[in-house]
Amino acid sequence: MILEKIEQLMREVQAATAHNAEEVEQLRQKYLSKKGEITLLMNDFRSIAADQKKTVGMKINELKQLTQERINQMKAECEMQEDTAGNIDLTRSPYPVRLGTRHPLTIVTNEIIDIFSRMGFVLADGPEVEDDLHVFTKMNFAADHPARDMQDTFFVSQHPNDVTKNILLRSHTSSVQARVMEHMHTEDGKLTAPIRVICPGRVYRNEAITARAHCFFHQVEGLYIDKNVSFTDLKQVLLSFAREMFGPDTQIRLRPSYFPFTEPSAEMDISCFICGGEGCGFCKHTGWVEILGCGMVDPNVLEQCGIDPNEYSGYAFGMGVERITNLKYRVSDLRMFSENDVRFLEEFTAAN
Repeated sequence: MILEKIEQLMREVQAATAHNAEEVEQLRQKYLSKKGEITLLMNDFRSIAADQKKTVGMKINELKQLTQERINQMKAECEMQEDTAGNIDLTRSPYPVRLGTRHPLTIVTNEIIDIFSRMGFVLADGPEVEDDLHVFTKMNFAADHPARDMQDTFFVSQHPNDVTKNILLRSHTSSVQARVMEHMHTEDGKLTAPIRVICPGRVYRNEAITARAHCFFHQVEGLYIDKNVSFTDLKQVLLSFAREMFGPDTQIRLRPSYFPFTEPSAEMDISCFICGGEGCGFCKHTGWVEILGCGMVDPNVLEQCGIDPNEYSGYAFGMGVERITNLKYRVSDLRMFSENDVRFLEEFTAAN
């Protein structure tokens, strides 16, 4: 008796038709809902003889599968009919819209910001078109420093009689640090609060565009000023950053260097994460790769920005985002970052 009922329902399902979504839903409720025909069959299934359960069970599953497929088919047909009836969006692209991806420089910048944010640094920003006062003078650059020369800096306007009035495209994001410092102290040189900022941004230098240099690039600089800040604090922060960025086994070394705005100054290398410090072509067989410059803020910089250097000290560091990106993804040509070649950018889809 139950097998005959199943056969009858199969014929009904195969012959069923629907002209709109509402009729499809009515058929679904008739056969597949909690009070539908197939559910009632399951209730009858409990009372049949044990030797028939396997055969009947298979037939019920076959009916259920057939019904679900037929419902899906009718639903698709109704949706197609609605589209062809005048509901097509003629402005829609005939091809699937491909998802975009973040630029590799954005990916790395966000990673750097995230690492330092977890150490307590906050974001600071400033104008890209700056004055000489914040880019050079307050950063302890001498009036005849080579960086002021037209060969290195893009000037918007120049004032030969007063270089502090020159307007230029910033050549480093240290100008942001100068603006932060001059707004974070009282008239007597006391800090209103400890300064702990990170300054990401685009910078410009008058250089020939090659595989290893560009007229614009991106930097991330950091600054921390408070009482009793030491070089040890700087070293620990940079070690933590290197291990977060390049792996927990990364080692660092600091080499003496010179920057006008820090004293003492250093350049930081990390152990080559490709060869593990043993030496390879990437690290020029030294086992080390340079990634940033750093040092203790020069007392002259603090004084120029209105902070008492006898009471406060601090450290600063700066790195090129392109440099870090090259290390992480081994991009050999800097020009690829600004050419917007989709084939190149698509390689970073998984990095999002």
